[in-house]
Amino acid sequence: MLAISDLNVAIKRTTVLRGVGLKIADGSFVTLAGRNGAGKTTLMRSVMGLLPVQSGTIEMDGAILNQEPDYRRVTRGIGYMPEGRRLIGQWTVEQNILLPLKAMNRRDYADELRRVYDFIPELHELTGRRASTLSGGQQKLVALARALVCGSKLLLLDEPFEGIAPALAVRLTEILSHIRREKGRSVLLSESDFVHSDSLVDDVFLIERGEVTHHPR
Repeated sequence: MLAISDLNVAIKRTTVLRGVGLKIADGSFVTLAGRNGAGKTTLMRSVMGLLPVQSGTIEMDGAILNQEPDYRRVTRGIGYMPEGRRLIGQWTVEQNILLPLKAMNRRDYADELRRVYDFIPELHELTGRRASTLSGGQQKLVALARALVCGSKLLLLDEPFEGIAPALAVRLTEILSHIRREKGRSVLLSESDFVHSDSLVDDVFLIERGEVTHHPR
């Protein structure tokens, strides 16, 4: 479903990804594990078109993504939860969640909100709160919900467990288990290790100094 081949990416003339190859099957849950600075975020931002690719290919469902503008990734059913959450603080929870749909001029707001609240019911009671008033863990859940509304085929979750309390980590694992059971969606999740995602994953890739190796389960 997603195939990355011989991908090379540089930031400010410094090579960050070196010949990366990675494949994610349709409906699979995959962990990308590596220490901070190894290149996990760079890989996800490259898939989303937020960083230019020097060489190599990013292919999804037969289409070469690095030949398309970045805004087309969302319309292909890719949802992205960045490491830093990137919420708009003065907007409400609902406004932040619906942002990708409005960017795509979709009008099925009520249906998507209902579906997201089925996955993460605790957000329903926060819907009118400003994002800036939420705890860091609550903001993580909002960022996940925002990725869900457009990530019908592929979710990219960058360090979702980083910096959250143990109780919320358990709850997040439960939510991801629910997501995993829904057919037709693949998930690529990054972690410094795969302690939290170990019970969920079908496949593991390790990244070190911008190079990726496959460690089959």
